[in-house]
Amino acid sequence: MTGVFLGAVLALSLSVAFSWGGAAAGGGKVEESPEAKAAFHAAAGSCLNWTQPDAGDIKIVPCEQPHLYEVTGVVNIADKYPAGTPAPTVDQWRDIAMTKCTDGASKYLGKQLDPYGRFTISALRPGTSEWADGDRDMRCVLQWAAPGGALQPITGNVAKQSESAVWDPGTCLALVDKSVGNPVNCAQPHAYEIVATVDLKSHFADGYPSQEDQAKWLDTECNRDVQGYAGGVNLADQKLILTWDLREQESWDAGSTLVNCKVGAKLPDNSGLAPVTGSIKQQAQDAPPAQGGSQAPAPGGG
Repeated sequence: MTGVFLGAVLALSLSVAFSWGGAAAGGGKVEESPEAKAAFHAAAGSCLNWTQPDAGDIKIVPCEQPHLYEVTGVVNIADKYPAGTPAPTVDQWRDIAMTKCTDGASKYLGKQLDPYGRFTISALRPGTSEWADGDRDMRCVLQWAAPGGALQPITGNVAKQSESAVWDPGTCLALVDKSVGNPVNCAQPHAYEIVATVDLKSHFADGYPSQEDQAKWLDTECNRDVQGYAGGVNLADQKLILTWDLREQESWDAGSTLVNCKVGAKLPDNSGLAPVTGSIKQQAQDAPPAQGGSQAPAPGGG
């Protein structure tokens, strides 16, 4: 997210927090927009959306509509930063948001926030002029950020959704510096193609399974699912690997039991992921029927 009016952009892991009150792209100021002003003073439970690159059209929308932020609470930091004190640095804002917003998010949701899940903490902070005028209110929000940082639209309240960090089958995730980035068209070079979503709890009903047990079961489950997704594809012939996510205990405790099966490729020296172009569904049309063959062990994770 770029743009003049956003002010300093604050990285919070994969999340960002920005302030309002500067000049907007194309002239004018955000505070001249009643919709934007209302968004930056939104109450807990409000959902916010914008479409312009500089977020100049930010506004409150019904949570049933696609949105990028859901406000979980308002935190006042005047006790630590009274009138006349300098604004926190970027690193200090990051620490404040993570400290003040994490517990509040779990209380807002009525359940544990998965520390490895789909939704992450972010915040809206006072702009320079607002800070000078004594505004010390920071709005904590939840967002869904892709591995490359791009915000993904959320439809409906977060509390009613699984926090599992999964993608719909057919999604391809970009390759960035040998690792995983944002969703892209599968015709473009990518790191992974999602071929299935599996619920670990459907097999492990008695409690959290070790990651070793997860991997053993997913080896069979994902091999079956990839043929259902693109029957006839021989991954070994295509120099592709089948892998899957693994869940941490903390995720399981938060109710995140869904995982993705996915296809990618490794660099010859195993130093990272290699680019894959095109969907395996297309490749399967011309490939001979799969003859089995060994699949790569799962590294786990997003």
